Amino acid sequence: MGRGTDYPEPAANPNDLTAIPAGPAGEQQGSRGHKRKQTLLSLLDALAELSKDEGLDELAPNQQPSFEDDRDVPTVDEHLQKVGAEAFNKFQRRVMNLDKELRNFANAARQLGSSVGILSSSYHLRGRLAQILYLFRENAADLFPRKISRQSRESISSTNLAQFRKGKRHRAPPHVHNPIVMEKLDPEDFPEQLQMFAQDVTTFLDCLNEFPEFTDEAVNAAILALEGDLKYWASCLKAYEGQFKYPAVQRYLHDLSSEMGEHIDSITSSLSVFIEIGVPTIRFAQKHASQNLLNLSTVATFFSAVTATTMQFSFDMTDSTLANAVNSFWFTSLVFSIGAAVNSLLGVTWKQAMYRSPGHRVPWWVLIWIKRSPLAFLVLSVACFSIGLVLFAYSSGQHQVTCTLTTVFSACSIVGLTAVSAWFASERWAFSRHNGTKWLADVLSETKVKVKSTRGVKWLIYEPRAWAWACSRWTRQHFRKLSDAVSELSARTVSRLTTVSDDKLADTERGITPVSPLPACASPEPLSPTFRRGGSEGGQLSPIAELTNTAASVAGDEDGTASIMSDHVGSLPGAGRGRFANAVRAVIKMRAASTAFPVEGRNPRRQRTMSSDGNGKETEPVGVLKNSRVGTLVPKLKSLHPTQSFEAHVALVRHLQFSPNGKFLATSSWDRTSVIFKVGETFTSHRILAHPQGFVGQVAWSPSGHMLLTKLGRGVKVWTEDGVCRRTIDRRRNVQSITWMPGGEAFLSVEGSDVTKLDLNGTVLATYHFDRMVLHDVAVTQDGVRMVCVGTLTASADGFHPSKCRAEKQIIAYNMVKQEIENRVPVLHEVRDITLARNDQVALVSYENKAPPQLWKLDPVKDSVRLSLRHTYMPKVVVDFAGPSYFGGKNDQLVLCAGKAGDIHIWDRESGTLLHHIRAQTVGGDLTCIAWNHAWDTFMFATGSHDGGVRIWTTPAHFSGSIDTSAVSSRAPTNPANTPRSISPAPYDADYRTDSPTGQLGVDAGDGNLESLAPRNSSQTLRPPIIVSS
Repeated sequence: MGRGTDYPEPAANPNDLTAIPAGPAGEQQGSRGHKRKQTLLSLLDALAELSKDEGLDELAPNQQPSFEDDRDVPTVDEHLQKVGAEAFNKFQRRVMNLDKELRNFANAARQLGSSVGILSSSYHLRGRLAQILYLFRENAADLFPRKISRQSRESISSTNLAQFRKGKRHRAPPHVHNPIVMEKLDPEDFPEQLQMFAQDVTTFLDCLNEFPEFTDEAVNAAILALEGDLKYWASCLKAYEGQFKYPAVQRYLHDLSSEMGEHIDSITSSLSVFIEIGVPTIRFAQKHASQNLLNLSTVATFFSAVTATTMQFSFDMTDSTLANAVNSFWFTSLVFSIGAAVNSLLGVTWKQAMYRSPGHRVPWWVLIWIKRSPLAFLVLSVACFSIGLVLFAYSSGQHQVTCTLTTVFSACSIVGLTAVSAWFASERWAFSRHNGTKWLADVLSETKVKVKSTRGVKWLIYEPRAWAWACSRWTRQHFRKLSDAVSELSARTVSRLTTVSDDKLADTERGITPVSPLPACASPEPLSPTFRRGGSEGGQLSPIAELTNTAASVAGDEDGTASIMSDHVGSLPGAGRGRFANAVRAVIKMRAASTAFPVEGRNPRRQRTMSSDGNGKETEPVGVLKNSRVGTLVPKLKSLHPTQSFEAHVALVRHLQFSPNGKFLATSSWDRTSVIFKVGETFTSHRILAHPQGFVGQVAWSPSGHMLLTKLGRGVKVWTEDGVCRRTIDRRRNVQSITWMPGGEAFLSVEGSDVTKLDLNGTVLATYHFDRMVLHDVAVTQDGVRMVCVGTLTASADGFHPSKCRAEKQIIAYNMVKQEIENRVPVLHEVRDITLARNDQVALVSYENKAPPQLWKLDPVKDSVRLSLRHTYMPKVVVDFAGPSYFGGKNDQLVLCAGKAGDIHIWDRESGTLLHHIRAQTVGGDLTCIAWNHAWDTFMFATGSHDGGVRIWTTPAHFSGSIDTSAVSSRAPTNPANTPRSISPAPYDADYRTDSPTGQLGVDAGDGNLESLAPRNSSQTLRPPIIVSS
């Protein structure tokens, strides 16, 4: 393994003198010399191959003399070595923990029946883990040779074990502490090993689910997620066949170990829970089933003894048909009872066997015979014995009472036994039919409803019942009438038999009652109770007229109040909205007039910054002073300080960029504006470019510095340096980023999986499609032949998608002339931006979140290029990076990047040494982007923040100097940074903008009209012209 060649092993050790037979043997000596010669020749061939590899590596400095050591070797940075070694050691611990859990699981599963499948699959899975760990160790040893040692072949292979496997294939695999790697593995085997790892994981899950007594959804989910990601990784890695020795692919494999480690941790924890809960549950269920069979065997054995004892009274009675019937039933009962006992013992033995097949892999008749026959045989044995007992009572001449009682009780027992057996069988059928979703009672109820709904059965059930109800109703009615008539007749008879005095007294009492209502009807007083029932029970009553007037007045008051309130409420929003809008306009105008442009005296106090190690002490970068070039950069960088600070926007500054000639600074914001500033001792606002139809996500100066592109959500605007909008180019898809072609005659628009080449009129010149990719940014070389792209892979070549892991990202070198991909390298972090240096030899790749920027080299190989990682620029502390990284300094000798918290890091490009670190307390405010002015004769860069502010950083010496014309002529920025699409507009943008009378101009239109309309003001307090593009 490793970078060397596989050495051929000699048949025997040539230096082993014990292998030489005693006595003179010239032929044997010649054979020994021949073996030594072959061994020496093989060693010489291996050394020649190694020297060839070193010679190929030494060709690179001659091709690119700008680097001190240009060989594509693993990183030698001590910090990266340490971090990489810690990552591998963590992955190794995870693999060993999973191996330990698999070993514990195998030991616990040995007590279960039908465990040979899970034991075999767990052993093969452990062996596959050992092979995967070996491959990742070899990969890490290539990347971090000082921290990770290789594993010798003697420690991972064993000839004796191989012979043991060949000689005893029929036996179960031995359960060893550490599985041994038997195959000669190579890094090119990564895709195949990952695919086989996915198959072994699937086999283990299938064997685990063969235990119906317990199912763990956590284990299933964890294993299925790992299986999906393993297939995705294996399919993606097939595209890099023959490149697994390249450091770029090796670093991607090393990053995959962390993703795989998370899956392994999840499976380890799930297996631990399964061992604690699942295995005891399965063991209890299997033990319970075995105990039931043992009880059944005991009962069957006892009943067979009873039957055999009873047969002693009837076996010699053969003189009558009834006696022969008794013997027949009792002999049959004995046979069934013995069969039940034997089948029960057979079922117990089969259930407890670890090598038995799972239930779904056994024929149905075998399962029925083992599981169902013991109980069925015992039921038949009891039935036959009961029938024979009844017949024996009659054949032996017993008393009539004895015969009757025996017959009745035996019949009841047989009927009950048959009914219970039928119920058990029906429950089993209902479970298998409905998969446990319905009980047998529910099935019977549904069947009963269906039977009753049948036409004939419905008539038979409901019609007689209706007739019975009608007859009973008719009978009750006539009986009630008859009883009423009898009661009335009896009452009349009783009333006639009463005395006359009682009748007169009753008449006197009844005469008082009908007289009182007559005067009561003429008096109005009895009306009051009526009102009390209709109104409230307490209080004085009012006349009807008063009540009516009062109700009318109350209703009128209520209506009036409602109308007044409704009018008042209806008038409030209009007046309030108007006052609020006026107040917002006034505040915005006052704020814009006072703070939109820098005023002398508002510049912040100059502060000295220092390179800090986190403790507030100044420290010199390690190894910097040894290099005179780097040693001269450190004092200049330490003298950087903010010289100007102004509020360019009212919302987040999304992107900013200096023009190639260094005269202007363009900014873009989510407030739907882009501002052009004039660069000088004091930055002045030159033009404000308003975008009513969208948010500005990116600005890009042309190579000449006379044209400016602004990126919208689905469009691009073309502006002159004087703020004239020459063209609005609408696109049907979202525009991710824009990049100028080197000649400035066209630009590239990144749109999903396509890169579209457009001229300044919006005409499509070419389209470059990338299959199964979502591109984020591109950069074009100075000759316009190649472009370097970064994007995310949407699916593998086989159509697999990641289930839990991060999707693969790629850096692609594309030949625009041949329209083909020359080289691609995988990365795992969220890549977003890419920038090419002036010499087109290196590319700076920026990532999202906490991933540091990386420098990738474009190595020419014949007629194409190959991408190789040159440096990873590590900060002193963990930083959440903001926006893209940039080249800075003369000849792009610096790399600078901003952090969201306000940190600014500046590295040396060639050595990767951190030269200067500006802490967040010094900067102040959350940063969103950074840009370097390459044309200025001193160091100058700008930063944008969340509050819309822009800050200018320069060196104090010769700040009033001029622009470096040589840098302007040689600089052609073809790769502005990518910026994501804007999300939300500023709610008060349109209130302070004024529409320009100048509309969109054609490509050939000049900018004199706009300049005549816009006032030329030298004072900073006057507002610059606002250009509104429709």
